[in-house]
Amino acid sequence: MTDLWSDLLSCLDLDARPGDAFEGRNQQLGYHRIFGGQLLAQSVRAAQLACPDKAVKSLHVQFARAGRPQEPVRYEVTRHHQGGSFATLTVVARQTQGVAAVAAVSLHSHEEGPDQQIAFPMPPVPGAEHDVNLSLLPWDTRATVDVDSPKSEPPEYDLWMRTLAVAPELAPALTAYASDLSLIGTALRPLEGVTQHDSGTAFSSAVTAHTVWFHRPFTTDDWLLLRQQSPLLAHGRCYGRGDVLTAQGSLVASFAQEALLRFRTVA
Repeated sequence: MTDLWSDLLSCLDLDARPGDAFEGRNQQLGYHRIFGGQLLAQSVRAAQLACPDKAVKSLHVQFARAGRPQEPVRYEVTRHHQGGSFATLTVVARQTQGVAAVAAVSLHSHEEGPDQQIAFPMPPVPGAEHDVNLSLLPWDTRATVDVDSPKSEPPEYDLWMRTLAVAPELAPALTAYASDLSLIGTALRPLEGVTQHDSGTAFSSAVTAHTVWFHRPFTTDDWLLLRQQSPLLAHGRCYGRGDVLTAQGSLVASFAQEALLRFRTVA
């Protein structure tokens, strides 16, 4: 766990480059492409470093092509607007082969005002007997259902997570990273006998677009619930969405994703 954790934190420590750009190394996952969550997290960090006086409010990422894990990623920032309250940036993740992803990022300075939300019915944090091993998440994760059950189940998945102690400014990047992991698996849950483990055999999948909204300041070293659902799988694509809630029911972030989900036909 510590090695994976340290590896991820190292990837979030971007190096400044000339021309309003930053460079990040890649996770050592032994995978043929860069995990999309890494690109999301590094895009958040590039925006934070470019506008340190504001907090990331939202980012919308279009994935253009698979990133190469053996080559660092350059994040090129374009400032479209930078005012007293809001800033709007584009962050382009680039390698020598071309653009891997493009992020539209909105940032906002802290403002006081009314604070209200609908009440979410919150289950208690599951006990340690519900620990799950999600290899790409190097921290505590718990769930009361198996996202990879071969039985037909509703397209819903509640995942609890808690990281090691970390600087609060890394919370948005780490949460964006985690939000990319299990929405495709959630979309597959209604299909009898098919799980994420069948990727590359029964189907091909790839995230095409991912959006995260950050609503309130929060930390990740206390329990968070990623409540996910996938209302649609059609025409070779799936759509999923989720909310991020504290154990006390405070809504701190939301996310949505569209992905390629192309099933192979037998000749």
